Order: sequence, then C-alpha cells, then structure tokens
Amino acid sequence: MAPSDSGTAKPTPKAVGAFMKPLHPSRELAAIVGAEPLARSEAVSRMWAYIKEHKLQNEQNKREILSDAKLLAIFDNKDKVSMFEMNKHLARHLK
Repeated sequence: MAPSDSGTAKPTPKAVGAFMKPLHPSRELAAIVGAEPLARSEAVSRMWAYIKEHKLQNEQNKREILSDAKLLAIFDNKDKVSMFEMNKHLARHLK
C-alpha cells in the first residue's frame, strides 16, 4: 500500500541568518573583497586574507591592523585599528 500525500508537509527552506545573508560591499570594500554580494563572514575572511597577504598586522601587537591606502578608505582614514574595530568599520561598508 502506497503512502498517501495527504498530511505530508513539504520542508520549508531555512531562513538565511543575518551573518549568512549576502550583502553588497561598498566600492571601497569591493577593491579588497570583490564586488559580488557576499556573507558578512566571507567579507571578514577575505579581509583577513588581504591583511595577512600584505603583512598589515602589527608584529608587536597582533590585534592591531595597520592601514594601507585601500584600508584607509574603509577605516575612516585611521592609520591603525584593532581587529574588533575592523568589524564595526566593515558593517558600514556592507549593505
């Protein structure tokens, strides 16, 4: 006997969490992470890859990020920011 279709609920797609929702980077941030929409977590990962690739982490204090020309545009022209501040600045560049 075949199971009937009545009462069988179709699975609903899971809602995309706030951290997984694709966001559009600003022009300044796109110069580092790319122009396509991406999740906040992916933007942070790409920022860290850029920071490490360009050796922009303070050797004496690993929590500090030293700005180059591209990062100055994202970090409100600050020469350095803490890794915790970085997330605050990123939030302003992801819509």
